[in-house]
Amino acid sequence: MKIGISTASLFARRKTEDALEFLGKNNVQCAEVFLESYCEYNKEFGELLNSVKGNTGVHSVHTLTTQFEPQLYSINERAKADSFEFLKKTMQAGQAVGAKYYTFHGGARFKKTPFTINYDRVGQITQEIIDTIKPYGISLAYENVHWGYYNYIGFFNEIRKRTLGLKGTFDIKQARQSGIDYAEYIEEMGKDIVTAHLSDVDENGKMCLPGKGVTDFNDVLKRLKDVGFDGAILIEAYTSDYDKETELFESVEYLNNLSANIF
Repeated sequence: MKIGISTASLFARRKTEDALEFLGKNNVQCAEVFLESYCEYNKEFGELLNSVKGNTGVHSVHTLTTQFEPQLYSINERAKADSFEFLKKTMQAGQAVGAKYYTFHGGARFKKTPFTINYDRVGQITQEIIDTIKPYGISLAYENVHWGYYNYIGFFNEIRKRTLGLKGTFDIKQARQSGIDYAEYIEEMGKDIVTAHLSDVDENGKMCLPGKGVTDFNDVLKRLKDVGFDGAILIEAYTSDYDKETELFESVEYLNNLSANIF
């Protein structure tokens, strides 16, 4: 089990390559690279990232919100085909920087009209995604996201039944925004969790870095351990959640101290 930081925590403060270099120079054990736009979804950018990461291991890559992922499930064949091309380019970047997992938002559920998931169809396409990224040495880790397909308990189990090799990303922030107890997401994904995104909230419900708020991280870490988690715990916060960038490293130390007594 490793503890590190997502470059998303430095979004708009530093460019992606600068953020990863910053983490490397500060001896962060592992990172998730948050690719921010289409110009970063390619092998060349992945090679640039690899050249600046230092000794920081890149656990996973992530992409920005809905730039192409929802269209992977599109009924429009051209949109779907284009999206799979972006997926391949993104995996070239991930492979070049040494990532083993792809943190995946998946489909979007923005409309307020009633929406029913066709599990067979979504499962079939999800398997296509898994099979597409496998040659790059990368596994799909579906994330619980409050605006995405996986914003309720049960979705992951249904898709897992219909796929081979599906992994999970547990995001405590997204669980809060979904109004669902984080423990339920941990229980559902169970041993298939490979990545955990952690953040905190203060007594007023404002997001902050782990260790600065009221979340019982002893409970969070124990629940992860109980399901056999042995992946990467990554601090993923918004840039407005802290003042000084050095606070990120204080949060890593806080989680390291807690985990030493649990894992």
